[in-house]
Amino acid sequence: MIRVVLPPHLRMLAHVRGEVMLDVPGQVTRASVLAALEAQYPMLRGTIRDHVTEQRRPFLRFFACERDLTHEPPDAPLPAAVVAGAEPFVVLGAIAGG
Repeated sequence: MIRVVLPPHLRMLAHVRGEVMLDVPGQVTRASVLAALEAQYPMLRGTIRDHVTEQRRPFLRFFACERDLTHEPPDAPLPAAVVAGAEPFVVLGAIAGG
């Protein structure tokens, strides 16, 4: 099972508390985790990535194992600790302003 941590506004939208547990078939990549997340919580479709292009939405970033994975290819394998469930895949809402 893959552990996913969502920012508060997405947890509220999905009606979940704490981490989300996902069964991700096949290779565990950012794209496959997000597809499993959207399948389990359809109300999140379009909030993390665009419906058509599947590009991440502005002001969202992805982290795992203390690494910023935001600009990694979506089909790159996630770290082994995430696959094993030892570490979560984190979707973080970035803050902008002056």
